[in-house]
Amino acid sequence: MRILIRTSKWAILARRLGTLAIPLVVISVLLHRIGILPSNGFMFVAGLTLLVALFGVIAAFVAMTRLWFTGDQGWSKALIGLALSLVALLPFVWYGSLAMRYPAVTDIYTTDRAEMPLVFDAQTMSMPQPKTLSAAQIARVFPNVQTRDYPLGLTQTFGLVRQLVEDRGWDVRVLREPTAEFEPGRINARIVTLVGWREEAVIRVTGNATDSEVNMRSASLNALHDFGDNGLRVEEFLTALDDAVTGLMRDNPDANTPIEEQPETD
Repeated sequence: MRILIRTSKWAILARRLGTLAIPLVVISVLLHRIGILPSNGFMFVAGLTLLVALFGVIAAFVAMTRLWFTGDQGWSKALIGLALSLVALLPFVWYGSLAMRYPAVTDIYTTDRAEMPLVFDAQTMSMPQPKTLSAAQIARVFPNVQTRDYPLGLTQTFGLVRQLVEDRGWDVRVLREPTAEFEPGRINARIVTLVGWREEAVIRVTGNATDSEVNMRSASLNALHDFGDNGLRVEEFLTALDDAVTGLMRDNPDANTPIEEQPETD
């Protein structure tokens, strides 16, 4: 007589939920990055993915508990479902840890934001009200978000800033070179984060022939929490600029010395 060994329905459910959660994560991020899926739709899909992955984990544990006592089939399905659901939950765990580490902020700057306006377009027109921090809060959370003063001319410093922006592959939307009368230079550039949030960096350089001042702003255009992205971006960029200026001054100690015109000879 054949003994019928059943396959746990909970195990089947766990595998199906885990198999669904992974594509939801990957496809939603890809569509958000290329702009097909709007941010509110992305947040809805992210919430749905979180629920699917959580139910996948719960179903897997229920299945394994029942399998331990009943001897039914389904261990492989339960374990596969558990593994896939846990992988789908990893981004949520990561961003949850960032949300606990960094305050809910979407706009970080070294000086008055009015001096570093964002590009006015459809994205900035529809962006939510920015969340900012006080100067004391910025100094505590992002201590390197500070105005930079360099003993280097405006033109040379702006050239270094421009090169750093190009090296990072940011999408430059505004590029205003400093003038011969030492009018400030400014760069506005857009950045797409790993999961598709749009952010904008603004770098403003002022100064004269021998000295310069650099201020920077980074703002999220369609997120309610930047998970530290903007502050870390400003810190990383300005630290890299410190190194670039130091290297230039070390290798070219006469960088600020005007080049004298040689008299014409017959």
